[in-house]
Amino acid sequence: MKILVIGPSWVGDMMMSQSLYRTLKAQYPHAQIDVMAPQWCRPLLAKMPEVNAAIPMPLGHGALAIGERRQLGISLRNHNYDQAIVLPNSFKSALIPFFAKIAKRTGWRGEMRYGLLNDIRTLDKTAFPLMVQRYVALAYDKHTIHNATDIPEPILWPKLAVKQQEVIDAANTFNIDTSRPIIGFCAGAEFGPAKRWPHYHYATLAEQLISEKGYQVLLFGSQKDHEAGEDIKQSLTDTAREHCINLAGKTSLEQAVNLIASCQAVITNDSGLMHVAAALDKPLVALYGPSSPDFTPPLSNKAEVIRLISGYHKVRKGDGESGYHQSLIDIQPKLVIEALARLQIGFD
Repeated sequence: MKILVIGPSWVGDMMMSQSLYRTLKAQYPHAQIDVMAPQWCRPLLAKMPEVNAAIPMPLGHGALAIGERRQLGISLRNHNYDQAIVLPNSFKSALIPFFAKIAKRTGWRGEMRYGLLNDIRTLDKTAFPLMVQRYVALAYDKHTIHNATDIPEPILWPKLAVKQQEVIDAANTFNIDTSRPIIGFCAGAEFGPAKRWPHYHYATLAEQLISEKGYQVLLFGSQKDHEAGEDIKQSLTDTAREHCINLAGKTSLEQAVNLIASCQAVITNDSGLMHVAAALDKPLVALYGPSSPDFTPPLSNKAEVIRLISGYHKVRKGDGESGYHQSLIDIQPKLVIEALARLQIGFD
């Protein structure tokens, strides 16, 4: 059985999609699962044992480009896929399997995709409250899965495979002394300061972890998170600063994944790297403010979620000091230390 999955375009969504691949592989052990996704996803897909091949999606996130999608679909016809599963809900994401003439084309109805999909599902959001449930439901016959409680338990959570040599190579590249235990900070967030724990709280926590607990701190993120990392680092004492490395914007995604695998624990905002840390089975503390963990929580038994408000709150810059949301300002570093202690990683 050959299956083509049209994958998502965000780090967190791509991580959660692995639950679908694991579920398909459990049902069809000999299935060949190929995933079409943006080029940047390849490092993640390469660490998912269930995925046979990552097929680059050359078109931009917002491009309709019907002609180009038709050509991509035609180029896939000789792959002889038995089924396509389309994870994004957009009209354009269903075009390539249609042009590829894949016999069974599965997905949620989304943007009125009748005709493009012929195994179409109508989503009741209350019946499938978690994104991972919506992904995994597509692995089953639509007549057997009507709500999340119909999905066989347990759902197979994402689980990345990282080789020890990959960890060693990444550490050597950035001259990281792994003899000193590492705590990772994922201090960035896709929508800016309003979803970030304040840099001064991160700095207070880092100072305590380094000076009192004997850890070193690695700061992860993209180039746009580098400044936030510098704000954290420059808020430390000179002695503590020697054991804090700002890697935001300096690593590739693959290197970041490999280095997160070396961490004893991860402190993270609601971000894509949070889902990476969860899939690496790292003890993690996830800090939520206006965004809610109700739809896309970290999928891990080793995760502690800290959120001091309930419900969904619109993300607005200027809701708090320096653009930070007041609900995140209110999460004091002491709460994170207590959560780390509950995760039993050597804190008193």
